[in-house]
Amino acid sequence: MPPTTSTSMTPARSGSTARESLAQVARGGLMGAADLVPGVSGGTVALVVGIYGRLIDSLHAIAAAGVRLIRGDGRGALDALRHGPVLWLASLGVGMLTVILLAAGPLSAAVEAYPVPLAGLFVGLVLAAVVLCWRQLRAPSGSHRWIAAVAAAATFVLLGLSPAGGTSLDQATPLWWFFLGGAIAITAMILPGVSGSFLLVLLGLYTPVLGAVTERNVVVLMVFALGCATGLALSATTLRWLLVRFHDAVLAAMVGLMIGSIRILWPWPGGFESTALALPTASTWLVPTVLAGAGFVLVLGLDALASRLRGKEIDLAPAPEAEESRTSAGVTRP
Repeated sequence: MPPTTSTSMTPARSGSTARESLAQVARGGLMGAADLVPGVSGGTVALVVGIYGRLIDSLHAIAAAGVRLIRGDGRGALDALRHGPVLWLASLGVGMLTVILLAAGPLSAAVEAYPVPLAGLFVGLVLAAVVLCWRQLRAPSGSHRWIAAVAAAATFVLLGLSPAGGTSLDQATPLWWFFLGGAIAITAMILPGVSGSFLLVLLGLYTPVLGAVTERNVVVLMVFALGCATGLALSATTLRWLLVRFHDAVLAAMVGLMIGSIRILWPWPGGFESTALALPTASTWLVPTVLAGAGFVLVLGLDALASRLRGKEIDLAPAPEAEESRTSAGVTRP
């Protein structure tokens, strides 16, 4: 390949990598914001922005590298990390952690101050995610509708067994409980429709964990993070196995989880404050309904825009005939 070709391609590739990293940081920020709100799942956001499948594959690759390291295969672990999506995951993690650290206080305050309007907004976002997730089924059938219906009913009933609320443990909360809570919550956070924050509420850890974030309690945060890493490695590997073998059935179940999770997001009577259900009143129906519609339209509109942009990228790619002519002429791709 002529040197000029290589030199001209380098800046473009570097710029593309930088743009992708910034976009990934933004995606991570959205996931982090979702994970802060009881009833909303970061996995739902990953589905909406179109990275869920790659996220599970990437987490599985990192978990596999960790297993090799534990077995003493340091070289194999390094090779797996070198060829794995480390930068992709790191950019996502930077966005999530940045938003969690900066927005934990303000977002929780907004949820407490405006529970009904924000619940309406999140209902619209989740309903749009349901539409996008169902579109990803390769061959939807009646059995998948039954799977979604059963998952939705089970989630709806289970969420009603315990009221939502900011229950907290006292200062004597053992560290092992933070570890266990992290492992359980992170598993929920990568499942669309299952809120890790809501599980922390049920475990009595939501307020203590938010307090540890705002107070920069390093010990508690490290134990919680270790639990998250353990749960993430186990759940990502299991989810990837299920998606490879039962792709449509798993996505149908995720659709059901998201539909059932609307129980805790239902704006009336109190939004996130309880799982009680009521019809809207004449004075409370307008704002949550408008925000729900706006969230629904916004997500589907962004998805349509992203699809159009991806189509343009495909159109700009060289045709197979052009690639063959370049190869026959002795010119290789940079």
